[in-house]
Amino acid sequence: MPKVLVSDSIDQAGLDILSQVAQVDVKTGLSPDELAAIISDYDALMIRSGTRVTKAVIEAGKQLKIIGRAGVGVDNVDVPMATRRGIVVVNSPEGNTIAAAEHALAMMLALSRHIAAADQSVKAGQWNRKQFTGVEVYKKTLGVVGLGKIGSHVANVGRALGMNLLAYDPFISSERADQLGCRLVDLDLLLREADYVSLHVPKMPETMHLINEQTLAIMKPTARLINCSRGGVIDEIALANALKQGQIAGAALDVYEEEPLGNSPLKQLDKNVILTPHLGASTEEAQVNVATDVAEQIRDVLLGLPARSAVNIPGLRAEVLDKLRPYLQLSETLGNLVGQLAGGRVESLSVRLQGDIANHDSQPIMIAALKGLLSHALQERVNYVNASIEAKERGIHVVETRDAAVKDYTGSLQLMAKGSLGEHSVTGVLLGGDEIRITDIDEFPINVPPTRYMLFTLHRDMPGIIGKIGSLLGSFNVNIASMQVGRKIVRGDAVMVLSIDDPLPEGILSEITKVPGIRDAYTVSL
Repeated sequence: MPKVLVSDSIDQAGLDILSQVAQVDVKTGLSPDELAAIISDYDALMIRSGTRVTKAVIEAGKQLKIIGRAGVGVDNVDVPMATRRGIVVVNSPEGNTIAAAEHALAMMLALSRHIAAADQSVKAGQWNRKQFTGVEVYKKTLGVVGLGKIGSHVANVGRALGMNLLAYDPFISSERADQLGCRLVDLDLLLREADYVSLHVPKMPETMHLINEQTLAIMKPTARLINCSRGGVIDEIALANALKQGQIAGAALDVYEEEPLGNSPLKQLDKNVILTPHLGASTEEAQVNVATDVAEQIRDVLLGLPARSAVNIPGLRAEVLDKLRPYLQLSETLGNLVGQLAGGRVESLSVRLQGDIANHDSQPIMIAALKGLLSHALQERVNYVNASIEAKERGIHVVETRDAAVKDYTGSLQLMAKGSLGEHSVTGVLLGGDEIRITDIDEFPINVPPTRYMLFTLHRDMPGIIGKIGSLLGSFNVNIASMQVGRKIVRGDAVMVLSIDDPLPEGILSEITKVPGIRDAYTVSL
């Protein structure tokens, strides 16, 4: 039975899901060294923000198939190293969407009305109402930096509160911003005009210290800044100086460059600063949501299924996976088939998406084709995570083409590979939505479903040759499940495809090629 290590506090709902398919061990508070010392025994690791999954941990995880982060960010995981090792890294991009958005909105309102400082004052026996005169958000301008799921929800609620909306997001179209009631502008204009700036961006080189001394200087002196996204997006020293000098009116932070927050100058400020200890996802509902979401993905991967929110599988988002799942299976199957026909040392792979398939996101389909192409040689070492890396390291030249025209089917996928056994092509389609059919081998038309063991021959179309092959296989006690011949012209070259019940005995392939009229023969195991 697979083993899963849970190294941070996870809701019981997630543990119950994992327990259905694996032995689950909960060991929290581990240092990276302690984690590295025990991770070799585990097939999966489930974490939150407390565990650091370093390069050393990943190298020690010889059996690791998946690392699941019950939350949005994966800053505490060495994702490039995990990708190179073929380990799937998943998160829960939507599980805490509402919780994080509501926390940002709560911070904005609390900052406007001095809630935290007023609470402390009353508890200290004071009654200084005038000291805590606040401002309304109604008719103020809210600038949302990052219009992802969380930022979009903040914008929707801000609009309901009667606020004017600005947005900055270089990856969002103006049409999407219009749908949310936002005016899409550049960052400088947003900072100049906004009364409230709410940050909802990932931590990456481009966003590190996005809010700094220069950008703070262009904000209104009445502006208020909220960050419930990622630590490091704000230069905290520059922010503390700006608040002391009255460059902006206030700030509310839930995340920090160093967590727990150390000796920060922000701690010395009073009513114009609110600091919370990374509570964005800390609701009962969110904890259940992220735990069940990630646990289900770990379960699926351990059962041999793809994860729906893998951060290191390009293009394979949850909504894309649901639509493409049958096409991925088709692409992987054809890749496996053409890879064996072409031989172990494949030099190039061409993938042609035809008809309806050409309208889909091609990147996951290409990855599936590469996984299939390399799977016979690399076995479990290749998966959706590292297939592209493995192909690049082997110098395989990959070409993608699209063809909207249709022939016999509404959509088809053709793969052509050049390898040590020559150049071969296969074409396949989906019937009824998920039934795979091979419709072409080396441009010879056929119509066969893929099976576990298959024999392909290239031969002269002549009387008696099929019977000779059947008799030869029978003499070796090989049972034929089905057989089909594809040809272009009568008495010309033809391809024969046989589905057989068991692998061919050693030596029989060379006997087949000795049959008069047989030009070549290949066995395939799918």
